Amino acid sequence: MKIIDQLGLFLKITGSHTIARRYFVVNGFDGVLTMLGIIMGFYISGEPETKTIINACLGAAVALTVSGLTSAYMSEAAERQNSLRQLEQAMVADLGNSAHGRAARLMPALIALVNGLAPLLLSLLIISPLWFADYLPLSPLTVAIAAALGVVFFLGVFLGQVSGVFWLWSGLRTLLIALLTCGIIFLLD
Repeated sequence: MKIIDQLGLFLKITGSHTIARRYFVVNGFDGVLTMLGIIMGFYISGEPETKTIINACLGAAVALTVSGLTSAYMSEAAERQNSLRQLEQAMVADLGNSAHGRAARLMPALIALVNGLAPLLLSLLIISPLWFADYLPLSPLTVAIAAALGVVFFLGVFLGQVSGVFWLWSGLRTLLIALLTCGIIFLLD
């Protein structure tokens, strides 16, 4: 059986595709709002050296990634082992070498990758304007804030697609959350 076919089978028998999708959105959203918060903090404090901003954002992105990888792996591995044990008890059989057993071992790693990579990739997208600061006509922080707002809007659009809700409404709802976050940060100044 091809690897892609096996992966499809494992996703189907475990229902992990919906879990991975949720983790992508949840941890991606956390990553976007974290980057937005850091960038807004630097924005209202007077835009320090770009390298300082990049290092702070990368530090937070790495921390979110490690947290996402490890927490998702540990919780999903425990859940998958529990499900496998219950299935083995019901069937009165050892399923360790079956598709269910292999899925119980592989799916936690796959879900952990999704959960960990979501904030990293979205954070890198948001802070990318900072790397091109010398070539931008606007403040790189302004462009990074706009990028964060754009990314959070598209996460909302994605959620709208998943739930069958009008994409614009869903995107605007997540954008409103990000704008409220910005407003709260401004109030703290």
